[in-house]
Amino acid sequence: MTQAELIEAIEKMSVLELSELVKALEDKFGVSAAAPAAVMAMPAAGSAEGGAAAAQTEFDVILKDAGASKIKVIKVVREATGLGLKEAKELVDGAPKAVKEKISKEDAEKLKEALEADGAVVEIK
Repeated sequence: MTQAELIEAIEKMSVLELSELVKALEDKFGVSAAAPAAVMAMPAAGSAEGGAAAAQTEFDVILKDAGASKIKVIKVVREATGLGLKEAKELVDGAPKAVKEKISKEDAEKLKEALEADGAVVEIK
């Protein structure tokens, strides 16, 4: 039987027949069709590293400290988020907290500049 004939025969098998064939081959040759955990983890780790190397497109603006001009910072937070006065005050009082999440780098930089202009300490993640 040639390799092409063998492949053709396997193509015609049902899932149950393939499962039984794999089991029989494992028993016959004393091997396992399951890949070792280390081998399976390698592609996942590689893809995670590739994802980290890709440019970040979404940023979070984190208010670390309101500074001396808390009222001005609350106004900027209200304008940026659309929160009411009470919610914006709670956000500023609860620093460090995220003011806005998953925004573009340009928007994050603008918000950071506006907050820092009023004395706040801000971090972009």
